[in-house]
Amino acid sequence: MNIAIVGRPNVGKSALFNRIANLRIAIVHGQPGITRDRISAKCKIGGKTFTLWDTGGIVGAGELQLTGEVRASAERTMEESDLILFVLDGQDGLNPMDRELARLVRKLHKPILLLVNKIDDPKHQPRVDEFSALGFENVLPVSAAHGSGIPELLEKIDNFLPIPDIKHQTSDIKHPIALAILGRPNAGKSSLINALLRDRRAIVSEIPGTTRDAVDIEYEREDKRYLFIDTAGIRARGKHSSSVEVFSVMRAEKTITRADICVLVIDAADGIKAQDRRIAALIQKARKACAIALNKWDLVRTTCKQRQTMEDAIANARAELFFIDYAPVLVTSALTGEHAERIFKMIERIRRAARAHIGTGKLNRALRAAFAANPPPMVKGKRLKLFYATQSSGNQTREFAPPEIVLFVNSPRLLTQPFARFLEAKIRELEPYPGLPILLPCRARSSASS
Repeated sequence: MNIAIVGRPNVGKSALFNRIANLRIAIVHGQPGITRDRISAKCKIGGKTFTLWDTGGIVGAGELQLTGEVRASAERTMEESDLILFVLDGQDGLNPMDRELARLVRKLHKPILLLVNKIDDPKHQPRVDEFSALGFENVLPVSAAHGSGIPELLEKIDNFLPIPDIKHQTSDIKHPIALAILGRPNAGKSSLINALLRDRRAIVSEIPGTTRDAVDIEYEREDKRYLFIDTAGIRARGKHSSSVEVFSVMRAEKTITRADICVLVIDAADGIKAQDRRIAALIQKARKACAIALNKWDLVRTTCKQRQTMEDAIANARAELFFIDYAPVLVTSALTGEHAERIFKMIERIRRAARAHIGTGKLNRALRAAFAANPPPMVKGKRLKLFYATQSSGNQTREFAPPEIVLFVNSPRLLTQPFARFLEAKIRELEPYPGLPILLPCRARSSASS
């Protein structure tokens, strides 16, 4: 069952969403028009599950270029929902925009709960009577900020929820593959998701920074479930135009930690910038599976020597982002959809690579040959010695866990970063592990014990 939260800007929709979902998902701020995309969360009341949707303020908020798309996105959510939570501001009183929106939701012929928000004190209760003039049957005073009226609201919602079918419930449902779509502002992240979903789910605009929340979008394809996380464009810290953008970027950075795969979207027409490298470094630091999408190919493609141009673009991306050169590179155009669906083949390739295992004998022969051909450097008069290496079973709960090659050595502190990269290159000659970083944890052993 789908439940939509709607209302004009700054009436407290996102605060109510966070209160019901019991999560800090939507960004709450005093500036009108903060929520632009549709945000959803799976919720449960007494064993009954439903999907809760937060929408952008529908009437007259935000930049003029965005208002139409925000409204269209919110209206689409209402049409697809089974219950509408119509939120109004009890402090402001009844507003002409509220009357316009009331006419809009009434035309949908859906069950509606009218929520008068910001009733933070019992003495504010008389203000609720004013909203009865809209003619809705269910009018509830609530305070999303303080939680008053929320238990009564949840009880009302529970009455609308269907009784769950126990026979079809199963405890071994696989979690969807979580893909974080990351990049600089206006690189085409939301457009790429829309191209993959063939749906104007994420709001697309030429205004950089259109996406402010990290938006979770569920999608099923060929019996596989995906969760696309559309994030705010990550700017350099010194260039944030508002506190809202600071919160958005912090949330985008946190998104990396909960993703299975990070897709770094780069504006191919603009080229790779310092901020692209910073985002790539965040992904590398989090040890996450990664792929690179060179977007806006339609602006770069030439009429002749297209293949050579594409190969040059891929080679340049690998050179500029050499520290994540294991990430497969896709050249695509979100605008035309060209090559966009190859992302799913790329994901499957990374999934298979995560299951690959190098035999212990083969691994040790290769690493011993590497040590003999290129001995490690001296560190404070000592040299790294390898006694034994093996690939651990890794984190079995993570489908895209990076391979972990455990090195038993005389002293872990003797392993320098350049030599670690050299060993990683030798390991990739045995098994390329596309899209996956290779972890090289070291354990100290004496030569006698080994």
